Amino acid sequence: MRWLLGVAFWTLIGLSFASQFYLSSAKAGLPVSWGQAVSWALGDWYVWALLSLPIVQLARRFRFDAPAWQRNVGIHLAASLVCSMVYVVLRALLGQLQSRWVGAPVTFAEAFDPLVVKTFQFNLLIYWVVVSVSHAFSYYRQFQERALRASELEKRLTEARLQALQMQLNPHFLFNTLNAISSLMHQDVKAADRMLARLADLLRYTLDSTNAQEVPLRKELAFLDRYLDIERSRFGARLRVEKDVAPEALNVLVPNLMLQPLVENAIKHGVERKTREGLITLGARTVQGRLLIEVRDNGPGLGPEGLRREGIGLSNTRARLQQLYGADHRFELKTAAEGGLVVEIELPVQSRPVFPGG
Repeated sequence: MRWLLGVAFWTLIGLSFASQFYLSSAKAGLPVSWGQAVSWALGDWYVWALLSLPIVQLARRFRFDAPAWQRNVGIHLAASLVCSMVYVVLRALLGQLQSRWVGAPVTFAEAFDPLVVKTFQFNLLIYWVVVSVSHAFSYYRQFQERALRASELEKRLTEARLQALQMQLNPHFLFNTLNAISSLMHQDVKAADRMLARLADLLRYTLDSTNAQEVPLRKELAFLDRYLDIERSRFGARLRVEKDVAPEALNVLVPNLMLQPLVENAIKHGVERKTREGLITLGARTVQGRLLIEVRDNGPGLGPEGLRREGIGLSNTRARLQQLYGADHRFELKTAAEGGLVVEIELPVQSRPVFPGG
């Protein structure tokens, strides 16, 4: 493809000069046929097409941005003189052949002498144009490669940060659950045993989805249901969970393991501290290309001073949302008018993962 593009490039230049030669000859009263004009112009520029190959190699080897740039400039000056003379020789030989084709043969000297006078200085200009274009393409390739490397490094850094956040979240969830099982062990051994079995299922899920930064909301809700089974073993009838999830929201991608720490926080502040029934409501819907998620409890809410300190679950979720979506998200905690804490999340609706494996 590059060879074809190169031939097309020099052919277009040749045809452009052929048109100029044809029109100027007609205007000067010395008309030539279109075939003759094309033949002579393409002969000029196809010789340059041939010479451009070693010129490009020289430009790549002896660059002006190299430490020895002064030496390289000198090399190119000498090469341009040699190249100009080589062009004259090759074009004179080709001119001999073309003159025989039109029935007016000339000697090599008759073709060579006028070419030296007319084209030698112009040839120097063409040489430096080819060198400049070669350097321009080289700089452009380097710019693209650097931009690509920077993008890859930024992507890997973001993935590493997300992996670190997820690795932080998994032990936090595990330790809290094991602590709950430990406290239940002295009260109800069978219930504690059931919690261990369900915990094993959750751990298998987390291992299977470790590399997934985003999953469909449907899958996230399935994981949440397994987690709630464990919490129901602890709280029994004191824990009630209601869901209001729109069908169109089920396939929207959300951060993996995002809901569990939010619900865990709601249980901690809305159920553990109360003797009466704790209610947690989870809602999700899409509005104008945005996914709106709400986790609400009927606990005491934030209080007059607000949240003094975010735990690992909330701070981790906030950091992961920032890494995944930047400014294109909203994460807000507030007290509902009727009491209780409300966590509101707004995300862009995405149909594919941000990172491979997600």
